[in-house]
Parts: sequence; structure tokens; C-alpha cells
Amino acid sequence: MEQQRNSPPRRRQRPRQRPPVAPPPQGALVEGPPRTVVRRGPRPGPGARPERPRGGPVRRTGRRPVPPLVLALRRLPRPRLTGLGAGLFAAGAMFVVGCLDWLLFDGSPVVYGLLFLPVSALTALWVREADLVTAPISVPIAFAVGVVPIAGGVGGVGGRTMAVVTALAVHAGWLYGGTLVAGLITCVRKVREMGRRQRAAAARMAQRRTTP
Repeated sequence: MEQQRNSPPRRRQRPRQRPPVAPPPQGALVEGPPRTVVRRGPRPGPGARPERPRGGPVRRTGRRPVPPLVLALRRLPRPRLTGLGAGLFAAGAMFVVGCLDWLLFDGSPVVYGLLFLPVSALTALWVREADLVTAPISVPIAFAVGVVPIAGGVGGVGGRTMAVVTALAVHAGWLYGGTLVAGLITCVRKVREMGRRQRAAAARMAQRRTTP
């Protein structure tokens, strides 16, 4: 025990310092992993066109600009009216148009006919897809309702009825024009609806085939 106590303390070993490495002389080759050098050509100016890749034409990925008329139509409100609601809307709108025409323009048939065309278009656009057939039917009825204030006529109910019938016969061109507008819009909407249904059915069939 005394020998262990009287034994001289051990010295701690210091870490060996590595000698500094001298930098390689100029012109010497230094071993290491190869580096890839990317060469960039001159940047094109602001007015230069992009070069076409070899082997085929350039494909344009941008969408076609939307016409301003389509954008204006998309901004309009798009309520979905039932067949009865579309008929009431058309009849009420044409009655108001007839009253305003009688007050402001002394019952001008041209003004009434011109305003009948947009009312017919809105009726065909705002009716829901399940009641598209009712639009071309409700538009002529609305025309007859709006003709009452500007038709005139005297002699009670019979005289006014004959005046309305006469006005419908005289201004049948506007009546046919508005009905044609409503019918065309209805046909276009029906075709688009059928196309959407076919695409949805095809997508469902493709999804069923891909799923195990």
C-alpha cells in the first residue's frame, strides 16, 4: 500500500500536433472528385424570341384569352328559377316594360320588342336545367301579358281582348324573335348538360376500371 502511495504521478500525454500542410505549388494537379462545369450562353435580350427545340414545334401551354363578351356574361347573376318562377319573372318583367313604354314612349312597339329580346334571353339563362323546356313556352305568354298596357282598345273586356289579339298579330315578328332566342339558348344549355353527363359517366367508368 505504501509503495502505491509513494509512486510518482503519471504525466498526461499531450495530443500530437500535425505539421502544417504546405499549399500545393502553382500549376500542380490536385487530386479530388471531378467537378461538373455548366457553361451558360449569353442571355437573350428583352425582345428576343425563345429558341425552338430541335425535333418538333414549340407547344403553347397557355390558355386562349376569353372574349370580353363571355366575361361580361359570367359576371351577371346566375339564379336558378323553376319553370313557374321563370314564367312569373318573364310575365312581370314584360308587364313593367309595357307600362314604362306606355308612359314614356306612348306605347312604341319597337321599344317593346327590343326590350322583349333580353328578357327572353334572361329567362332562358336563369331557368334551372330540369325545367329548360318551360322557357320557350313561358316567353310568348309573357309577351302577351306585356302587350296589354300598350294595346289600347275601348268597349270593356271584349274590346281590350280584341286589341291584344290584334297587337299580337301585328307584332308577331318580335314574338317569334324572342321565342327563337329563348329556344336557341335552351338548346345550347341542354347540349352542354348532356356533354357534362357523358364526361362524368366516362370518368366514373374509367375510375371503376382502374380500381381493383
